[in-house]
Amino acid sequence: MAQSTETDWVSRFADDVIAESERRAPGKPVVVASGISPSGPIHLGNLREVMTPHLVADEVRRRGYEVRHLISWDDFDRYRKVPAGIPGVDESWGEHIGKPLTSVPAPAGSAYPNWAEHFKAQLIESLVELGVEYDGISQTEKYLAGTYREQILHAMRHRGEIDAILGRYRTKDKAAGGPSKKTQQKKVDEAELEAAEGSGAADEDDGAGSAGYYPYKPYCGNEGCGKDLTTVTAYDDETTELTYVCQACGFDETVRLSEFNRGKLVWKVDWPMRWAYEGVIFEPSGVDHSSPGSSFVVGGQIVREIFDGVQPIGPMYAFVGISGMAKMSSSKGGVPIPADALRIMEAPLLRWLYARRRPNQSFKIAFDQEIQRLYDEWDALERKIADGSAQAADAAAHSRATRTAARELPRTPRPLPYRMLASVVDITAGAEEQTLRILAELDPADPLTSLDEARPRLDRAENWITSQVPAEARTVVRAEPDRELLESLDEQTREALRLLLADLDAHWSLDGLTTLVYGVPKVLAGLEPDAKPTPELKAAQRSFFAVLYRLLVTRDTGPRLPTLLLAVGADRVRTLLGG
Repeated sequence: MAQSTETDWVSRFADDVIAESERRAPGKPVVVASGISPSGPIHLGNLREVMTPHLVADEVRRRGYEVRHLISWDDFDRYRKVPAGIPGVDESWGEHIGKPLTSVPAPAGSAYPNWAEHFKAQLIESLVELGVEYDGISQTEKYLAGTYREQILHAMRHRGEIDAILGRYRTKDKAAGGPSKKTQQKKVDEAELEAAEGSGAADEDDGAGSAGYYPYKPYCGNEGCGKDLTTVTAYDDETTELTYVCQACGFDETVRLSEFNRGKLVWKVDWPMRWAYEGVIFEPSGVDHSSPGSSFVVGGQIVREIFDGVQPIGPMYAFVGISGMAKMSSSKGGVPIPADALRIMEAPLLRWLYARRRPNQSFKIAFDQEIQRLYDEWDALERKIADGSAQAADAAAHSRATRTAARELPRTPRPLPYRMLASVVDITAGAEEQTLRILAELDPADPLTSLDEARPRLDRAENWITSQVPAEARTVVRAEPDRELLESLDEQTREALRLLLADLDAHWSLDGLTTLVYGVPKVLAGLEPDAKPTPELKAAQRSFFAVLYRLLVTRDTGPRLPTLLLAVGADRVRTLLGG
């Protein structure tokens, strides 16, 4: 099949993935993968772990190939710490540290049976809305079913070789030494802790211990413990008998690993084992995994030398931030999850944010006023798409945002500007009858006849106003005229108000009122209403606008004046402006 001529990053990776898949496994489904650890809220940074392979997989599907996008739910990982800021969770959850995530109670009041299922459910719902098709794999189910038994026994037989591979990096770390290395390692450790919350337990130990190296860690069999604070003290390759002792409760036992399922490979061995087992062609990893000795780097050698497999094509992806927030970490609490973003923006816009940036480019998702600019940018792109002037890469990103190989994502039939919708619902406090009146008056030649035409964008704008804009920043229209302010105005300002009110009805539309409010100061200056503004004229406009805002909403600023005037209504505008 011919390679794509598009220049966007998704197409380039799809070219590479198809070529690699045909080289490795011709005729078989192309396998891409994501790994998500439901150790806490699965935030918008973690979502990049899913969206990057999803976008590539979807492009490969568009070209006619069968694709499997695996999401490995790393729910058999250890519970490492109690995340902050989780409703229904207190420090008593600390007693479960060391247990598998599926053995930890869900937050109080949850409808789900355990910790992992509670946090998985939040993401699963959002992935449906985002149009992400995937095959979910519970690592708890796989390990407890003995699915990886042969791979585990193989790793134990070759533990000396695995230890040697890991030892190359331990030696490098020790040899480097010095304060600068400590500083560098601290940064790596912090990054790996971040990644551990979305893609495997990147900070867990690699299996080294005083009794020798063992790449397998049992969960304690003592009833009431069940933690991974265990040390393997002996293993027999012939009988597969494994002896371990629990450091938490002192329990010890000997089991046959050929029959025992209550444990897992350590992360740096587990990940490459699964690459080989699943035949993964493409899987991204966080920036932390590109550091020396990290899981991805070491995994490349382990998969090749131990499991006779091939490391996936694995782009590094950069962190995703939130406007006004520091770098996200599930352990710090209060981090937005995809469902939070989808409450204030439509799914195509959220997809677009991930599609338009290369994986190694960081970006921010706006929960503050910046969301209005993002929507303006999106609407401008839609106009370019419509008239055929969009650049190829921009058009490709737009296509990936609005549809998948399987379906079109729901769209707003009448996509009115987000900032205007936000202003209207701010002023009307969501009153539907008044909202419809205002929106219908925006364009008298083609009036809106139902709020459904403006949905779901209207609902997203209302959610943004009610959830993200502080009460003190909301717009409250005056109930009565400010007589004192009106009486204090100079004659020129009074004349400006008279001019505005005299032409109000004739300009009662969004475009008309825009022309009017900007034109009044021009007419007062003896200019035509369409004259180009000078610095002096701009200053006069700002002064006039400040007076209007104070008379209407008691502040010097507010929603765009044409929108505000429409929202207030002509009769009330006349009353408040002294007409």
